[in-house]
Amino acid sequence: MLDRLQALADRYDKLSELLCDPDVGSDPKRLREYSKEQSDLQGVYAAYTEYKQVSEQLEDAKVMQGEKLDDEMREMVKMEIEELSARVAELEEQIHFLLLPKDPNDDKNVIVEIRGAAGGDEAALFASDLYRMYMKFADSQGWRVELMEANESDLGGFKEVIFMVTGKGAYSKLKFESGAHRVQRIPVTESGGRIHTSTSTVAVMPEVEEVDIEISDKDIRVDTYCSSGAGGQSVNTTKSAVRVLHVPTGIMAQCQDGKSQNENKAKALQVLRARISDVIRQEEEAKYAGERKSKVGTGDRSERIRTYNYPQSRVTDHRIGLTLHKLDSVMNGDMEEIINALTLTAQAELMEQENLA
Repeated sequence: MLDRLQALADRYDKLSELLCDPDVGSDPKRLREYSKEQSDLQGVYAAYTEYKQVSEQLEDAKVMQGEKLDDEMREMVKMEIEELSARVAELEEQIHFLLLPKDPNDDKNVIVEIRGAAGGDEAALFASDLYRMYMKFADSQGWRVELMEANESDLGGFKEVIFMVTGKGAYSKLKFESGAHRVQRIPVTESGGRIHTSTSTVAVMPEVEEVDIEISDKDIRVDTYCSSGAGGQSVNTTKSAVRVLHVPTGIMAQCQDGKSQNENKAKALQVLRARISDVIRQEEEAKYAGERKSKVGTGDRSERIRTYNYPQSRVTDHRIGLTLHKLDSVMNGDMEEIINALTLTAQAELMEQENLA
């Protein structure tokens, strides 16, 4: 491991030299690539640098312990060795985490789809609550949210809503949100005061660049139509809304919330690329499903992942057995505790796999 760390440290130092090179400074592409590579190495470089310093201090303290010392000095050296040994162990664990294979999509923007599932109007209302929750969380992270498509219900909920979240680490924090979200509460449509159970599904997909998923013009069919609002009411009389069908796979995407037909087509193609990539990813993961069963799941939207119980103000993530009694805070975007717990579980699983390999 030390050889690998030293190689990474040497690369970090080399990147520092390259970034000071005028030729690199005048080449935006190379400058961006080198800056990102160095940024990715920053954490492990800092940890390894401290690890070397603390290890040297520990060795010096052990040498001093073997010398003739008075009782007071011997006790001080003993305490220093204990503190330095503990710090070395902490840094070794931190470095182990930093060296784990990184999801190449973690730094990407995401496209999120939320759909009302079982429960009719109540499911659609809950879908709008989830949309608001993610909006609030994105705001707390300094991310930008762009609405791409929305199909409203008569009561003001969402039968379907699709939006893009743009910001550093968006996929790394939202990727475990894919699945079925269940709500238990008294619906606004319930006159008898009975608690109902409804569900909405969430799919989180990393944004896919054109170079990653190339879609040929001959493989798609583009239809235009007039955009409409809740209940089918026409919003405009121009055919600015766009529906794109990928003929080979049958996957479709549409958009009507842009200002022009070209803008809607571009957004629809963004969603289409993400959906095609997501299908490919899930097919690949299905091949290994028998070998590896992850606690945090595979991102299948049919998998029930979380329950939001309003009478008890309780949120339970079923994958990791986490229960929080602060429903109002979570629905207002305070999701950090849940997301951190899911991330730590995924990291622990990855470490276990690395140790078994």
